[in-house]
Amino acid sequence: MSQGKIAFPLRVPFVETLGFELWAFGGGRAELRVNLEEAHLNSWDVAHGGVLMTLLDVAMAHAARSPQGANAELGPGVATIEMKTTFMRAAEGPLRAEGQLLHKTTTLAFCEGSVFDETGALCAHATATFKYLRALPARARQAKELQRAVDDGEPEGGSGTS
Repeated sequence: MSQGKIAFPLRVPFVETLGFELWAFGGGRAELRVNLEEAHLNSWDVAHGGVLMTLLDVAMAHAARSPQGANAELGPGVATIEMKTTFMRAAEGPLRAEGQLLHKTTTLAFCEGSVFDETGALCAHATATFKYLRALPARARQAKELQRAVDDGEPEGGSGTS
């Protein structure tokens, strides 16, 4: 397994935007790290649960598609089929996520992942199932415009209630 900061094997703009770094990749394992910035935080000034879940999802997906054995090639793409996350404590400071492939079949990968803070304390744990894909079928979709907030705090085009 590679050690130290390495380039991601695929370009995922969302992962780039979040500032995730790949530090280990291979043999059914992956390690990611992120230095929390203000955009990663919730109203309690700790890592937002969505950041932790995304970190876990990306770590486990990379573990699922990591090269297996000597001279193994990068596997096919994966899509998350299901994921269960448990949050143990507030996550602060630099974070490290470890993903591990537990079992795989021809079409599915079963993984687990954990997020640790800089002291090594476990902050969150997840299990997930991924489907191996060679290609992703897609079709043109019409995007619905987002409801943008205006200065008075009310969303444009309504009272903000659903």
